[in-house]
Formats: sequence, C-alpha cells, structure tokens
Amino acid sequence: MIAILDYDAGNIKSVEKAFKILGEDSVLTRDFSVIEKADRVVLPGVGSFADAMNHLKKYELDKAIKDFVKSGKPFLGICLGLQLLFNSSEESKGVDGLGILEGEILRIPSEEGLKIPHIGWNSLEYPNTGRLFDGIDEGSFVYFVHSYYLKARDEAIVKATTEYGVNIHASIEKDNIFACQFHPEKSSTVGLKILKNFANI
Repeated sequence: MIAILDYDAGNIKSVEKAFKILGEDSVLTRDFSVIEKADRVVLPGVGSFADAMNHLKKYELDKAIKDFVKSGKPFLGICLGLQLLFNSSEESKGVDGLGILEGEILRIPSEEGLKIPHIGWNSLEYPNTGRLFDGIDEGSFVYFVHSYYLKARDEAIVKATTEYGVNIHASIEKDNIFACQFHPEKSSTVGLKILKNFANI
C-alpha cells in the first residue's frame, strides 16, 4: 500500500488518481499508524516552502517522514515534496526544511525570454542511472511547475536534469529516497511509467 501524505498542500488528489489509474493501492493519510505500515510513502505538494513546513509540523508529519525514511522503505517526493527534503529554500529564508538530504533550493534566475514560474514540458537528461527512469528514454518530456530549483550538494544522487536558464537537478535518488521536481502525475505516459517504476521498487 502506498501512503500519500495529506498535509493541506495542493495537487495531492491528482497523485492519488494517477496511482489508481495504475491499479496501485493508495490512500491519502496523515495517520501515523497507516504511514508506518505502508510499503511506500509519497510526499506531493504545490505551494510555498514555509507553509508546507508549517503544515508538516502541525500534523507532526516531519517526524513521521524521518522515521519512515529510516525504515529503508521507498519514499518519493514530488515538486515541493522534493524541495522539502533539503535544508532550506531561498523562497522562505530562516525556515528549516526536513534536512534529510544536502543541497540548496534556489530561485530560477531571471533571463530574457524565460517566464517564471517555469510552467511547461521540458526534456530530461540522465547524468547518472536512476531506477525511476528504467525503460524511459533520455530526452523524454515531463511537466514542470516551479519557480525554485534544486542544486544538490552531491551530484552522484542526481539522476535527471533539465535546462531552463540554468541546469536544474530534476530528479534525485539516494538509497530508498527518490524525488522529482517535475510532476509525474501530470506527465502523461512517461509520468505514469515513472510512478509505476516507483511502485515496483
């Protein structure tokens, strides 16, 4: 069973719908006992870094996430869910993230011809082999909606990148932790394949 964390963030229902399309057993929850028993956990999210951290702490899901990650079972962060795994974000200075991984969340630099937030389809390059992308060709397109991006400290964990005025670390994998800056649940057949790969890990 896949537990999708419900902490009042946007875009959670579309993740649940995608797993249902795939025939995967999933549930929206903030119940500690359900999370603990889950085979996999997904942290989706759209919104501000500070608001998201406040809601995670309000429901004590920050502790539940750290405990689940320590269990060694697969964990997936999506969009804001990727950013929250790191220490902090330029969006919300002074607000601590979960600090599970090392890296910076930076604002996409302004550049003529580039709109921010970055909304749309971009192709992926694979600097390192990642299990989420098994059977998915390099150069495949996925859907992004974001104004901030990850620069991971350890580039060995970066499994996919994209270019949007700057090199964006679009997906990471470290041990049992997976995360995507893009939205697999909105990325058509490629995105569904990514979610299926996660469900099969």
